[in-house]
Amino acid sequence: MNLKIIFRVIGLLMFVEGAFMLFPLIISILYGENDSMGFLISSGINLFAGAIIIWLTRKANRDIGKREGFIIVSLVWVIFSVLGSLPYIFTGAIPGYTDAFFETMSGFSTTGSSILNDIESLSHGILFWRSLTHWLGGMGIIVLSLAILPIFGIGGMQLYIAEVPGPTPDKISPRIRQTAATMWVIYVILTIAETILLWIGEMPLFDAVCHSFATMATGGFSTKQASIAFWPSPFIQYVIILFMFLAGTNFTLTYFTIRGNFKPILKDEEFKYYGFITLGFTFLIFTGLLISTQTGVEEAFRNSLFWVVSIITTTGFGTVDYLLWKPVLVALIFVLFFFGGSAGSTGGGIKIMRMVLLFKNGYYELKRMVHPNAVIPLKFNRHSVDSKIVTNVLAFFVLYFMIFGASTVFFMLFEPNLETAMGAVASCLGNIGPGLGSVGPAENYAHIHPIGKWFLSFLMLLGRLELFTILVLFSPTFWKE
Repeated sequence: MNLKIIFRVIGLLMFVEGAFMLFPLIISILYGENDSMGFLISSGINLFAGAIIIWLTRKANRDIGKREGFIIVSLVWVIFSVLGSLPYIFTGAIPGYTDAFFETMSGFSTTGSSILNDIESLSHGILFWRSLTHWLGGMGIIVLSLAILPIFGIGGMQLYIAEVPGPTPDKISPRIRQTAATMWVIYVILTIAETILLWIGEMPLFDAVCHSFATMATGGFSTKQASIAFWPSPFIQYVIILFMFLAGTNFTLTYFTIRGNFKPILKDEEFKYYGFITLGFTFLIFTGLLISTQTGVEEAFRNSLFWVVSIITTTGFGTVDYLLWKPVLVALIFVLFFFGGSAGSTGGGIKIMRMVLLFKNGYYELKRMVHPNAVIPLKFNRHSVDSKIVTNVLAFFVLYFMIFGASTVFFMLFEPNLETAMGAVASCLGNIGPGLGSVGPAENYAHIHPIGKWFLSFLMLLGRLELFTILVLFSPTFWKE
C-alpha cells in the first residue's frame, strides 16, 4: 500500500478546498457581513494542513494503484465534509457539529437534504458556500483533481475508475486529464448559461448563481426556504427544468452536441429511455392532477414536469408539496426515487443505463427459455454487452435494495414512522433530497436523531460513490497484499 501517495493526494485536495473557501470569503466582504473571519480561519486550516502534508510527502512514489484509488476517493469525500463543515461552525450558522457535517455531506454528495429551518436568515457567504459544495461535488472532486494532479506527476486513471464506477464510464479523450478538463469546461459553460437565463427571468444575480450551481450539480440547495416555489415565474421554472434535464444527461453526449455532432445523442438508447420515462411519468401525474385538483392545465403540466425531472435527475428542487397530491401520485413520485439520471451525468440514483440493462436482460432470459439453444446476446447501442457488466448490474441492484431494506429497518429505531423512514433512506441513498412523511418537500431533517443523521450521511456517501467504491473497503481481500 502506497500510503505516502494517498496522503499526498489528500493534502493536494485539502489545499484545493481551502482555496475554494476564499470565494465565500470574498462574497462575505462584498456584502459587508460579519462572518468573514469564519471563512478566513476555515480556509487557513485547509491551506496550512494541506501544505504541510504536501511538503511531508514530496518524495512519495507517484504510482496510484486500484487500492490507493478507492481509498483516496472514499477518504476525500469524508475529509472534504469534515473540513467543509468548518465555515458553518466558525460563522455560527450551524452551531452543532452533527448538523454541520450532515449539511456539508449533503452538499458535496449533491443530496440536498437539509437541517435548516430559516435559510433566508443565513449570510450571503454561507449561502454561497452551501451552493458551492454542491457545484464541486456535482462534477466530482476527483474529476476536478484529474485536471490538476498530472501537474504534480500523479496519474489519475484509478481515481477516475473509483469516482465513476458506473457500467460504462465514457471518456471524451484517451487522455484522462483532457477528459476531466473538457467535462469541467462543459460544466462551467452550462452553469454560466443558466445563470444568465435566470437573471433575464428577473431572479437576482446572487440567487441565479447559487441555483445554477445547485441545478448543474443536481443538488437542490436553494437560497430560499420555499425552494423554487419562491419564484412562481413559469419562465424561471422552465429554465430550471431544462438545465436539470441537461445535468441528468450523459456529459459525453452534451459534449458531442455542443460540437455540432448530433448522431451520438440521436442513437443513444439510454438518452431515449431517459426521455421516454420522463415524458411517461409526467403524463401520468399531469393526468392525475387534472382529475383530482382544480389546477389549471399549464400549471398542472409545469408542476408535473418539474417534479418528474427534479426527482429522476435527483436534484430535489420543489415548486409545490407533492405530499398534498393523491396517494397514487405520491406513489409514482416515490417510484422515481429508484431511477436516477444517466450514466456520466451529475445525477445520483441507480442510473437509467442500469435500469435498461436489467429489463433487457430479463426480457432476453424469457426468450432464451423459449429458445434454449439460441445464442441471444444482450445488446446496448447496437453493441454486445460484456457478461461482466451484466453481472455487475445485477449485483448492484441486489445490493442496492438489500441496503435500502436493511437501512429502513435500522432507521426506524430513530424514526418509527415507516413512511418517513422509507422516504429518508431512499432519498439519501439516491442523493435526492426531499423524501416522504416528516422529511417531505415542505419539511426538513432537523428533527432526526443525531445518530440517524450520521447514518443518513453515510448513506449519502454510499449512494454518491455507487456502493462498490465504499463496500469494497470492507472486504478482507481488498487489504491483502
